[in-house]
Amino acid sequence: MALAAILFDLDGTLYPRSAGVQRALDERMNAYVQQITGCALDEAPALRHSWFIRYGTTLTGLQREYHVDVEDYLRAIHNIRLDTFLARDRELDALLDRLDLRRAIFTNSPAEHAARVLRALGVAQHFPLIFDIRFFEFQPKPNRIAYTRALDALGVTASETVLIEDTPQNLPPARELGMRTILIDEQGTHSPDGIADHVVPDIRAALRLVNGDVGRI
Repeated sequence: MALAAILFDLDGTLYPRSAGVQRALDERMNAYVQQITGCALDEAPALRHSWFIRYGTTLTGLQREYHVDVEDYLRAIHNIRLDTFLARDRELDALLDRLDLRRAIFTNSPAEHAARVLRALGVAQHFPLIFDIRFFEFQPKPNRIAYTRALDALGVTASETVLIEDTPQNLPPARELGMRTILIDEQGTHSPDGIADHVVPDIRAALRLVNGDVGRI
């Protein structure tokens, strides 16, 4: 079946992880976890990882086990200066401009963070829809409901949709539903077998694939 829509993850997908945004977010999350739980700062990453495995996100772990105020958490974590990490990406802008498909941001971050990232990259005009953590009613990827809610909002079937994502754990629900999947693997540590339909090093390669420049998806 022909493609009708693309779901784009945000952080680590539209720009590389090596840009440093995720590192800055991780530092804020570690400090927040230390503040809430009383653990040592160097223990926070392991605690967060356990929540990631169990719940999918740090926020969900904090909600389930410490009943944190969600909006307080989102404000504390995402209040970073993106212009110190990201700049206008004209090549990405041009590749997105060639797409003749519906598209949306599909992120566990809040919409205001996604909007600031898109503005920093100079590609906000390409994304009329942002499906974020509030849209999912705080049931984030890889919870299956996040994927079905996005498909319903777009009015497309899974088989008409491709997901571009940098987190392998977020791909199985998409594949089970019938989406095609592209994994962004900046470090080159994954092969497609059992993980994604395609593995590429960056968003440009993913979009060239979707646009038919380097084979078919």
